[in-house]
Amino acid sequence: MTARSDTALLVIDVQESFRQRADDWAATANPRAVPNVVRLVERAREAGDLIVWVTHAEPGTGHVFDPALGFVRVMDELQPGADEPRVTKTSINAFTSTNLQQQLTVAGIRRLVVCGIRAEQCCETTARVASDLGYEVQFVIDATTTSPIRAGEGYQEISGEQLMARTASILGGRGFAEIVTTEQLAGVAVPA
Repeated sequence: MTARSDTALLVIDVQESFRQRADDWAATANPRAVPNVVRLVERAREAGDLIVWVTHAEPGTGHVFDPALGFVRVMDELQPGADEPRVTKTSINAFTSTNLQQQLTVAGIRRLVVCGIRAEQCCETTARVASDLGYEVQFVIDATTTSPIRAGEGYQEISGEQLMARTASILGGRGFAEIVTTEQLAGVAVPA
């Protein structure tokens, strides 16, 4: 788990659970997110950055985030290395219900690169908490994605694209994170 740099790539919730929600996954705002995450992982390994694999679990629920069903695992096109730490969270952010901060401190990490699924939820919340904890945060907007929020009683529908734009505006505009692209970090992004 020793990194050669002070940077860690947090791969948040890029897990098979989301693909099990076929309609939701088909409506993803950024279909290039997972291939861009693959490129970020390759770049992080080349640079000697720590890669931390974060998954979300809701044990005992009987739905796609219940580990008993077997979908709480990193997507098949991503293969975590044997020496790359994995944490499974039961909270929205990656810190509250895991020992992530301890692992980052032991590894001497000062800068976090955030990517993953549910840009406005798990990724954004993790970036905000990381900023509060004193980390320098880069949020890779084209290596994150989300799906729309459907209208319900008391609230309106918001597209995935609107959620992504809102997340970038809040994180960048309020100083929680620097908003970057895969191309800026890795030199190559998956074409549209």
